Amino acid sequence: MQLDLQELLSDGPYKEKYRKDMIDWSDEVRKQSYGYFCKTAMEKANSEIIVVSDVRRMNDIRYFRETYGDKVVCVRLTCPEAVRVQRGFIYTTGIDDIESECGLDNFKNWDLILENDNKLSSNNLIESIIQTFSL
Repeated sequence: MQLDLQELLSDGPYKEKYRKDMIDWSDEVRKQSYGYFCKTAMEKANSEIIVVSDVRRMNDIRYFRETYGDKVVCVRLTCPEAVRVQRGFIYTTGIDDIESECGLDNFKNWDLILENDNKLSSNNLIESIIQTFSL
């Protein structure tokens, strides 16, 4: 099957049509190698400071902590439900309640928690992280 990569990278209905299939496929890959996607993402990383966005599972945190030790800073971005809905979020049972979407909801060892509530720009969020950890 040929899929449109640009559409899959969007947040539109095309992506939603294939979202569960993508999650299932990635779960199968993780069964073979829990850190596969983390390792693959880091293969091209070439900087003193690297921001890995969209970490979703305990195994992702496990990979980075085992591989990079105390150099890892875990930052959680939260967002009020009302703001998410304003942005177009529609809860889908069987997708939004599985590990890929909420696997870190009970994780307690965040180094920093920031609220992404439309009051801070992406640059301000990054500046907050840099200032907090003097990076």
